[in-house]
Amino acid sequence: MNKVAIPSQLDTTVLAETFRLLGDPTRLRILFFCLDEPRSVGDIATSLDLSQSLVSHHLRLLRGARLVRGNRQAKQIFYKLADEHVSDMLVDMAHHVCEEQFDD
Repeated sequence: MNKVAIPSQLDTTVLAETFRLLGDPTRLRILFFCLDEPRSVGDIATSLDLSQSLVSHHLRLLRGARLVRGNRQAKQIFYKLADEHVSDMLVDMAHHVCEEQFDD
């Protein structure tokens, strides 16, 4: 197991807020949808059956938490996960949830 320094009180607060944001199923769906390639707001909205305004709202929160970043191409912004830390954490937690449950 990797030894990690205990975060400062401020860092712990930021981390808790990040996990709170990840506690919303819609935001998680958006993150998983953007996992493999950058996606536009319209593509996210259509594919996940959400309104564009709702997707934009969630993306604003996810950007603020540095979980996604946008790249403008002409008149559209394409969103992708901010870095490998975010994608690795999502994939690892999805694997964890899907593991077979073992009785102790």
